[in-house]
Amino acid sequence: MFKRHTISFKHAIDGLIWALKTQPNYRIHLFLSALAIFGSVFFKISYEEFLMIIMLITVGLVIETLNTGLEQTTDAIDRKIREDIKIAKDVAAAAMLIYAAGSFIIACLIFIPRILALI
Repeated sequence: MFKRHTISFKHAIDGLIWALKTQPNYRIHLFLSALAIFGSVFFKISYEEFLMIIMLITVGLVIETLNTGLEQTTDAIDRKIREDIKIAKDVAAAAMLIYAAGSFIIACLIFIPRILALI
């Protein structure tokens, strides 16, 4: 039983490494995440706000991972332009866009007052 879980964990790590190496949006997400964590420390945000930032980062990475997996799956089904596959990809990308917009608004509500206080 333990070996089966170890193999699953290895496959998950392999997928994460593949995404980091091949997906520019993943690297952008990680850069912005590091910036948010740096800003959190710099501005000494509250514990609750920091938890919110960590949650936003984590869920964003999950959505990006699912979006990437869906894109790869649909490409494996057919590389030709098909309306049904286009819709699946577009809807998955829309999920990430909606989440990113909401996360941006929350981050602005946390950080902009602190940035303005420096000016």
